[in-house]
Amino acid sequence: MPKSMGAVKQVIPAEIGGETDAAMAERETAAQAAAERKILPFVEGVALVAALVAPFVLQDYLTVFATRVIILALFALSFDLVWGYAGIMSFGQALFFGSAGYGVALLARDLDITNIFLVLPAGTLIGLTFALLLGGFLLLGRHPSSVIFVSLGTLTGSYAADRLARGWYYLGGQNGIPSIAPMTLGGSEFSEGPAFYYLVLGILIVVYLLCRFLMRSQFGLALAGLRENEQRIAFFGYKVQHLKAIIFAIGGAIAGLAGSLYAFHEGFVWPNMVGVVVSTQVVLYVLFGGSGTLIGAVIGAVIVEGVSFWLSDNYRDIWPIILGLLLLLVILFRPLGLISFVLGERERVGSFGAKPKETKEKRNAAS
Repeated sequence: MPKSMGAVKQVIPAEIGGETDAAMAERETAAQAAAERKILPFVEGVALVAALVAPFVLQDYLTVFATRVIILALFALSFDLVWGYAGIMSFGQALFFGSAGYGVALLARDLDITNIFLVLPAGTLIGLTFALLLGGFLLLGRHPSSVIFVSLGTLTGSYAADRLARGWYYLGGQNGIPSIAPMTLGGSEFSEGPAFYYLVLGILIVVYLLCRFLMRSQFGLALAGLRENEQRIAFFGYKVQHLKAIIFAIGGAIAGLAGSLYAFHEGFVWPNMVGVVVSTQVVLYVLFGGSGTLIGAVIGAVIVEGVSFWLSDNYRDIWPIILGLLLLLVILFRPLGLISFVLGERERVGSFGAKPKETKEKRNAAS
């Protein structure tokens, strides 16, 4: 009897200890996962607070500059969807950005249409239409398109649009379309300043949240897999080229929205808006900030434009060289962008679907 009791005493603590260790391991894993998940919302929250208070601490001319930067951040968001999530290197993103700018400028000049509820949807539709046409040609062929083919195809489209805009008198030629009438809402006009700033910021927030929701859906999971291993995603039965065409069109629509806002904010459009220079510029935004995160594209646009503004004001002769060296250093030593300093690889990909109910099953089995 004493031996039996001793055996029981030896077994029970072992079982209890094992159960405790398992519970502790689960809690530690859950705590680590929670800590990782909190980083991205924290970064997004800090960026949002900074954007909301910016007009209160910036001078008027800096508020105007900040408005332009937010529009470019919206433009960078469109490219991050295409490249950061779907792996499509588009060197022609400015084609959708600039074509929408020209479209709303023509509406304002020829038809006197400046209502915000007409021009912004029109610009978005123009960007979507051009993206569908170009994406259908490059991505929906009989055979899958290579990365190089799509890159060169978008680059050619942007270059052709630039040459067309420079040589077409109706579009103003080299001078573009100046003196665009301000965007209106009822009897009021959106002029440069805090009103335009908060309008653009509100649009960026809404589009960002929609993109975040889309990238955390099953569609976003397919895109993440597409970026990592296209052949495996095709093996699972997904129509890879169709997925690429869809996200390419969505990116074009967002770029068109950004181009519309840019045209009314600047008051004129010019051929560079559809050209290769602006297309390369948005690539640098996403490279610098970090691709495949959404917030990285926004941060990249803000930092690159802010540093460019400061360097051009203080080092007028050599500021492009300094900026180029900074970009090169970041790309060489942090290929995942500045966001990789605070964001882990797991959170870059994200969590999808419902959490497994392993803890409850283990408790039932133990009991």
